[in-house]
Amino acid sequence: MARRATDSSRLRGPRIFSPRRGPGSRARWGWVGLGLAPALVVSAVATGTHLTDRTDDVALSVGNTVTLIGHGFGHGRGMGQYGAFGYAKRGWRYDQILAHYYGGTSAGKVDNPLVSVTLTQQPTASVRADAGARVGGQVVAPGQAVRLSGSTATITAGCGGGVVRTVTLPKAVVDPVAAGTNRPANELLRFCGNNTAYRGSIGLDGGRVVNIVGIDDYVKGVTPKESPARWADQGGAEALKAQAVAARTYALAAVAKGKKIDDTMMSQVYGGASGEDPRTNAAADATAGQIRVVNGQPAFTEFSSSTGGYTAGVNFPAVVDDGDTESPNHNWTATVGSGSIASAFGVGTLRDIAVTEANGLGAENGRATKVRIVGSSRTVETTGDDVRSKLQLKSAWFTVQGQPKPRIVAPPAGVGGAGTGGGSPLGGAVTDVSGGLLPSVLDAITKAIGGGTTSPSTTTPPSTTPSTSAPSTGATSGVVDTITQGIGGIASNAATQFLTAAIAAKIAELGGPTGLLGQVLSPVIQLVGGAMQKFANGTVYFSPETGAHALAGSALTDFVSKGAEGVVGFPANDALGG
Repeated sequence: MARRATDSSRLRGPRIFSPRRGPGSRARWGWVGLGLAPALVVSAVATGTHLTDRTDDVALSVGNTVTLIGHGFGHGRGMGQYGAFGYAKRGWRYDQILAHYYGGTSAGKVDNPLVSVTLTQQPTASVRADAGARVGGQVVAPGQAVRLSGSTATITAGCGGGVVRTVTLPKAVVDPVAAGTNRPANELLRFCGNNTAYRGSIGLDGGRVVNIVGIDDYVKGVTPKESPARWADQGGAEALKAQAVAARTYALAAVAKGKKIDDTMMSQVYGGASGEDPRTNAAADATAGQIRVVNGQPAFTEFSSSTGGYTAGVNFPAVVDDGDTESPNHNWTATVGSGSIASAFGVGTLRDIAVTEANGLGAENGRATKVRIVGSSRTVETTGDDVRSKLQLKSAWFTVQGQPKPRIVAPPAGVGGAGTGGGSPLGGAVTDVSGGLLPSVLDAITKAIGGGTTSPSTTTPPSTTPSTSAPSTGATSGVVDTITQGIGGIASNAATQFLTAAIAAKIAELGGPTGLLGQVLSPVIQLVGGAMQKFANGTVYFSPETGAHALAGSALTDFVSKGAEGVVGFPANDALGG
């Protein structure tokens, strides 16, 4: 989920997401989105006391609670926003902050390319500007408004006024009276009704309202939504500059691979000109055109609210984040009912829960990568991210108070690849194998089904390298072993790429972003034995044995009501009706 997103009161989680979401902590997915999330109470910030190792299991009974000790808020990949604030207060420049979090990248420059941002809160393209506007080569006088519908622009005497004339358009776009960045307020297009102002042009794309704007002006609408502008008054101006560069780079990395970006945490939170602040505008202007690059291309610069004191690695080398002590979520505890945990994972009566594998970075053994939940009916082994999602925790950096020490497995460390945040073209976990940009969906699918592929990364362990003799008879053929090794703990970037490619193939089969499934609502989510991705009109499930299949309507409702994949297994066929 990049991510990411923040406001002036609390930093939230390309915002996993985190993606953005993210900041870092994006919308919580899994069955949380279906209203099945267990209740939990999060305490005030904990004291950060370290755990002592124990060899006995956690004793549980009906009505008992489990105390989790954790750190950070969001996915922890890339830049920590509170950490950037902390380092800025210590005198770090924004370029030092960026180099610290995005190891392996270097400074780059772009010439204000245009981006198209879907405006999810604007149902109709009806706008005006005090200085007038242009549409279809014609001048719209001051005081007049323009309403777009299909390929027609209707010019009226103000918002809701009488029709002055109609114009047939080659492209459904209303332009400001003068092009360029930093235009005065009277030239900005404002929506009729809510008066929300946007720089650049307003148009329609596939029936949805979009803002077509230069990247530098776009960043002005993002930065105050992702990092509090008040930080500039508290010694954090350099952190706001770092945020501006990260946001600019993140958007360009996604756009370059065909991702449609919007104004939510699924991309980056964007408020247009009405959401701007002079302090964050100064940060955007001071860094105009600046990005982080890998091999000459924009890097996938995810960011999140709070790393907890150590970044997660995966897409950039993991680093200590001493600046994160500024975060109110640097340390936290959560108390969860044993019944809630049992219900979330469908294990009957809860008998034990423990982190069995962690990355070893920081206090309490670092982020949980594998967790075992033991109940009266079954045992579930899943990922820390899955537990974070289903229990609505602040991050995957947690441990169960009093549990034995887990096995330590260091995280992978790429440069510029994609994680599970919202910046991936499909909102999923596709690893950049060449540096800089996300691989295209076509490339990922080719590597998943083509056979004769070589190792996608020189850092991929030999045990997860696909066989060069793999047959090319289907999206899962010849790569089952590779995928299976990656399920449950993301054992390798290659395995993650394969399962994501299989889901991508199903999405393409059903018509892509404008097809039967509709808008992407979640990143690719790891499940025990497989993965899933949620869409507006359904969900795609994947396992090595069944392949990728989509469920929608009553079929999806019925599947979930019966206990979903944990009880009835992964679907073996598409079921889209009802």
